[in-house]
Amino acid sequence: MEVKNQDTQLKYNKLIINRLAVSFFFFNNGFLYANWTARLPELQRQFGLNESQLGTVLFCIALGSMLAMPFSGWLAHRFGSHRITAVMAILFCSCIPLVPIFENEWLIRLTFLALGAVSGSLDVTMNEQAILVERLWGKIIFSSFHAVFSIGLALGAVSGAIFARYEIGLLSHLLILSSVGLFFTLLAINQLIKPNAAQVASTREEKPQTGNRWLAFRAILPFGLIAFCCMTGEGAMTDWSAIYTSKVVGQNDVISAWAFGTYGLAMTTGRIVGDYLTVRLGKFRLLILDSICTVCGLGLALAYVSVWTTFAGFLLVGFGVSTIVPIAYSSAGNLKGISPSLGISMVTSIGYSGFFIGPPAIGFLAQAFDLRIGLGFVFILFVIMGGMIAWLANKKKLTD
Repeated sequence: MEVKNQDTQLKYNKLIINRLAVSFFFFNNGFLYANWTARLPELQRQFGLNESQLGTVLFCIALGSMLAMPFSGWLAHRFGSHRITAVMAILFCSCIPLVPIFENEWLIRLTFLALGAVSGSLDVTMNEQAILVERLWGKIIFSSFHAVFSIGLALGAVSGAIFARYEIGLLSHLLILSSVGLFFTLLAINQLIKPNAAQVASTREEKPQTGNRWLAFRAILPFGLIAFCCMTGEGAMTDWSAIYTSKVVGQNDVISAWAFGTYGLAMTTGRIVGDYLTVRLGKFRLLILDSICTVCGLGLALAYVSVWTTFAGFLLVGFGVSTIVPIAYSSAGNLKGISPSLGISMVTSIGYSGFFIGPPAIGFLAQAFDLRIGLGFVFILFVIMGGMIAWLANKKKLTD
């Protein structure tokens, strides 16, 4: 009996280490990414780019992600997500210091294209690792990984501000942090989950054949579209919430920054308690509650222009979007007859396309009419998202 208890304890300890290792990849991804984005104005001055040129450079990140995600899903399915996660995490840490090096605009674009490809690939494979950890854990813990990512983003932004405050060179800044990240990455890759022979055989059996690819696409598409609507909203809040508070509500830069901070804090908090809420309410009820929060929150902020309605609205939107993407990823990665790598790569590819469509669409509408109309486009997507969640539940394709 004592030997059995010891074996059980050893297995539990191993699971904890696996969970911590995968959580590190989420944290490191958000932390390093936020460190260079926090110093984006300095990068713009260093490169000598105007707003239009900077926009095309940043667009290369999204383009690289979109191009790499389907391919990374195939690689993860073929060689195992633990191997591809390890490779992409090392490449990600190696790419970060390259951001401030090149002066030629085309080399800058190629650097950001590569950074986007590596970051997008890592997003696919580490999410599959999170699903494998959740399966072995035996209960819902998927949202906690995205909470760690959000915490990494927040701490990365603070870290970037501190380095900028003390006027530490951008190259030195990124070299220091990426080296630390690489060191812990090399420690963590040995704790990633390696599929055993039975899991590999099961995965191969689940791989859709040529004739069934359309059926797989149809099964995954609704979750991808939900992720698309949500991620378009996330991008819109990140890019436009402070500008909306400044130009439409008429507040100063400090209040505008706090408005965005309110949204970010609500999203992070929602992801921290997301697993608990998923267990208590179930995926369907939580997603319905999320969609109600997004629609009511953004609707409140757009319909009534004041400081308090803006803060309250952004708070609701932050809570609303917090668990939608984690649930969409988890659901797609656990579809019967479809490998996790295929499900997640398709959902992330569709979802990330929101970063293509959202910013230019909102910018065009804001230029042609005003920013309230531009963000109204996101409001419509939130309404559509709620309808799709209800449709999935009605078709019994969204189970707890």
